[in-house]
Amino acid sequence: MIDIDLSMVNWARAQFALTAMYHWIFVPLTLGLSFLCAFFESIYVRTGNKEWRSITKFWMTLFGINFAIGVATGIILEFQFGTNWSNYSWIVGDIFGAPLAIEGIFAFFLEATFFAVMFFGWNRVSKRFHLFSTWMVAIGSNLSAVWILVANGWMQNPVGMIFNPETARFEMHDFAQVVFNPVAISKFVHTSSSGFLMASLFVLSISCWYLIRGRHIQMAKKSIIVASVFGFLSASYVGLTGDESAYEVAQKQPMKLAAFEGLYKGETKASIEAGILNPNKKPGDDQEAFLIKMKIPYILSLLANRSLNSFVPGIDDLVYGNEEQNIEGVASKMAKGKLAINDLAAFKQAQKENNSQQAETSLAKFKVNQDYMGYGYLDKPEEAVPPVAIPYYAFHIMITLGSLFPVLFALFLFYGLKDTLTQKKWLLPIGLISGFLGLIAQQSGWVVAEVGRQPWAINGLLPVKVATTNLAASNVQITFFMFLGLFTLLLAAEISIMLKQISIGPEEGR
Repeated sequence: MIDIDLSMVNWARAQFALTAMYHWIFVPLTLGLSFLCAFFESIYVRTGNKEWRSITKFWMTLFGINFAIGVATGIILEFQFGTNWSNYSWIVGDIFGAPLAIEGIFAFFLEATFFAVMFFGWNRVSKRFHLFSTWMVAIGSNLSAVWILVANGWMQNPVGMIFNPETARFEMHDFAQVVFNPVAISKFVHTSSSGFLMASLFVLSISCWYLIRGRHIQMAKKSIIVASVFGFLSASYVGLTGDESAYEVAQKQPMKLAAFEGLYKGETKASIEAGILNPNKKPGDDQEAFLIKMKIPYILSLLANRSLNSFVPGIDDLVYGNEEQNIEGVASKMAKGKLAINDLAAFKQAQKENNSQQAETSLAKFKVNQDYMGYGYLDKPEEAVPPVAIPYYAFHIMITLGSLFPVLFALFLFYGLKDTLTQKKWLLPIGLISGFLGLIAQQSGWVVAEVGRQPWAINGLLPVKVATTNLAASNVQITFFMFLGLFTLLLAAEISIMLKQISIGPEEGR
């Protein structure tokens, strides 16, 4: 078996999580604000009103600041696959690398081509060509997200590949399956729509600050109306795509669903339960999962399987098996996985010895259990369970905030159209903090998706602890704190530049 330094694994996890969470501060805002800039400029081109041009240029400036910092963190994130996760890159690089390469060559190129025109083409190209460039930047930004999420969706639900025992690598077999992976599709529509929501909250927040300070009143009111329409539609769509995403999780990653629902014992006609988890609860014991809870009957079965009477497996069912529901336990999968690892090693050894008959026999035995190979690296069945409390609380924070946002947008749209926003002193402070609440919801969603799939780098096939590079833990510790300092400086720089630009405000009539 492989000698694994768990300290290095944990530091590599921490470094990747740090980079991804900082990066995720900027990405959703880029996805949504690019489209809001396109909407603002479309209104300007249609009406010819220079006030809308001023509004467009103001929000476009904030978009540019955010975009630049987001690119910096994103590049570092991709380099970490080669530095800290070289085993992962070797084993699945043929598949994972393809969508990342397409993102860089096609989508990012589209953004870069029109980015300069969008920012520096005012008064140098026609209004319609400039508008076209703004739309291309918005489309390019979201096409980048498509390919990134295709790669991530494959990690959650690996399809379209075959394992090559000669090289011990997964290789692309069906590119269309990878691209049209239902998990990737649900992740993209949910992530992009949540980005639209985040950008709408960002515009709402800054516009409320102007109204509270009594500055740029007309610009703020107009921005709020557009953002509220876009935000309300986005928030509604986030709910629909979230439901579809949860359904795909239930079908492809039942352990993740059980974790973020805090479900230990599987149920027919399963209820959604919410409350305070019992911190002492362990898989397989008889303790209650919750200290305090409330429940809504049947709904979990409906959301997970589209049937009120369906069975939803819990953590105990998935770990220890459930014969009645035909669920195989982790211990059985681990035994098969260890056989697969041993047979693969025997196959490679027979090849070295030019023993073709033994190689053929070992390969045939390997193929019987190869789908369980990842489980062979687990040390105990309970290792297949993610840290339940983290995805559970993150999921419920995300759901709670996500339920409030459409109500907030509806209120701002209603009072904005009545032109009474400045009289609603109670509403403006809520709008002011809404951008921060949106950021919390975004980060919570990322935590649900990534912590919930632990311990897997590739779901069911490759544990995280096997995917790392053979480095000393101290090396990763050093770079962790270097990145922590660098990203904090970048974030501080973005906030400082943003606040300065917001303080200056739009130049009226420019």
